[in-house]
Amino acid sequence: MCGVVGYIGSKEAAPILIDGLQRLEYRGYDSAGIAVLNGGKIVSDKEMGRLANLEKLLAKAPLAGSCGIGHTRWATHGAPSQLNSHPHFSSDGAIAVVHNGIIENYAELRNELAAKGHRFLSETDTETVPHLIEQELKEGAASPIEAVQRALKKLRGAYALGILFRDAPDTVYCARLGSPLIIGLGEKENFIASDVPAIINRISKAIYLNDGEMAVLRADSVEVCTIEGEAVEPEVKEISFKAEDAEHAGFETFMLKEIHEQPRVLRALLEKHVSADGTIEIGSGLSPDYFRKLRRIMIVSCGTAYHAGMYGKLLLENLTGIAVETDLASEFRYRDPKIDPGTLVIPVSQSGETADTLASIRMAKDWGCKIFSICNVEGSSVVRESDATFFTNCGPEIGVASTKAYTAQQMAFALFALYIAGVRGNLTPEQVKDYLDDLHEVPDAVHYVIQKKEEIRVIGEKHHDGPSSLYLGRKFNFPTALEGALKNKEISYQHAEGYAAGEMKHGPIALISEALPVICICTKTADEVYEKMLSNIKEVEARNGRIIAVATEGDTEIPKLAGDIIYVPEVRDEFTPMVNVVALQLLAYYAARARGTDIDKPRNLAKSVTVE
Repeated sequence: MCGVVGYIGSKEAAPILIDGLQRLEYRGYDSAGIAVLNGGKIVSDKEMGRLANLEKLLAKAPLAGSCGIGHTRWATHGAPSQLNSHPHFSSDGAIAVVHNGIIENYAELRNELAAKGHRFLSETDTETVPHLIEQELKEGAASPIEAVQRALKKLRGAYALGILFRDAPDTVYCARLGSPLIIGLGEKENFIASDVPAIINRISKAIYLNDGEMAVLRADSVEVCTIEGEAVEPEVKEISFKAEDAEHAGFETFMLKEIHEQPRVLRALLEKHVSADGTIEIGSGLSPDYFRKLRRIMIVSCGTAYHAGMYGKLLLENLTGIAVETDLASEFRYRDPKIDPGTLVIPVSQSGETADTLASIRMAKDWGCKIFSICNVEGSSVVRESDATFFTNCGPEIGVASTKAYTAQQMAFALFALYIAGVRGNLTPEQVKDYLDDLHEVPDAVHYVIQKKEEIRVIGEKHHDGPSSLYLGRKFNFPTALEGALKNKEISYQHAEGYAAGEMKHGPIALISEALPVICICTKTADEVYEKMLSNIKEVEARNGRIIAVATEGDTEIPKLAGDIIYVPEVRDEFTPMVNVVALQLLAYYAARARGTDIDKPRNLAKSVTVE
């Protein structure tokens, strides 16, 4: 959600902070600001709206100094405004703070501090933090680090904090609880950031802070400890992402670039996990015997990852015979699921920092469950909380609306399901090989769909003007309908609903008219749902709905019914969602472009949802 950066070294901090914040724009924000230590005081600028507004201000009046912190804010407490923008300061201006997360007991702390004479300028929870640190110094904290530790012990909630002290020059303090924060290690310079892309062009090594840890950064050193004051020997990790992964590479948007990257990502996963003899290697810390005895799986995730989990459930149940449930992590954590140590819990997350998913993992671990995560980010919280991880290896996904991460999660589930089916004997080695042969056709099929983007653009522009749209699919492509509708909502702001096609007569059919685009996923396979989808399309046709069909090349029935058709190659029924969804990603993309929206940075959305 909010973006946090910090720098300490010999270079001018402000340009580095702005560059880092630019690389975090995908997270979503409504204002931006920086603070820099300069000549014994902290100077700051912040602006509403896009980061470009802050850049213009700094171009007129640069802030000098080689130590600073920066922030892009996604509003939680208090509407977007100049006063609510970060950084926030103590009453004497001697402490500056940037913050990602939520301080749940801020109102209680604020009242206590107000009674002691503190006056607050903003409506934010964050402003409580510098005032609390200031108060701890007044009440006897011997040093800035002790004041921070004492203050952190009084906070409830989640935070990734960057802190400057006027009286601690050439030093950046940071702390983490529940919100991601990394420390980037450079040559006689060090960085903090809420996500790797912010500083990917400047570092090759990083420390991922754990919950309850804080650090003191100077140009030539990093000291890590717990908020209790116990020294920590940090684990330094190599950064696997490349700087060019976070560049546009000639595409007009990151989303379009990432749509085009999907064939490469899917091929790479197949190459990594399938050997020449057809053996599947999932890299699990869980033994084959564990999977032979497994009787139940629970998949928990949010948003797009939840749709990937729905697809995973269908595959796992069809191929392995194991009972599988899916649940939204935001609901799972508040119900009383009947989970026991014999249940494998599979969290799915691109960022590995989704707050509800993390909370669900911790609940499941308390019940004694094993955790097998599907995740894109090494060193993330989800990975560190898991017993084993299937890495999707997408590289950074910058566009807020997920594309390549989604199809990679689907591929991960396909390989995982085939692995378990082989281990348990649900499929013979020959049958597994047949499935894998078909799975290897998917990247080329995705590439074929991407090559049809101009045809899809024409359809998207034709139907972008309606107030709403309906997406219909069955069986493996019911999650595809949900994901297609979500993509449309996210980036074009057109209201869209995804439905199981068999449910259309139970309500949505009342919406159908000549003004409603109805996107029907009706790829032709040997599966029994094709004819039922044709019947659903005929029901839409009878009510003059605008039919857009996703159909298999060579289909002779669909042209009799649909006004617009996106043709895709024929692939095995179980794997059609990885191909069909790419057509819907492009359809949403071109509808959004026709509507003039900010595709990479849609309003109100954040890439990584690190608060409830």
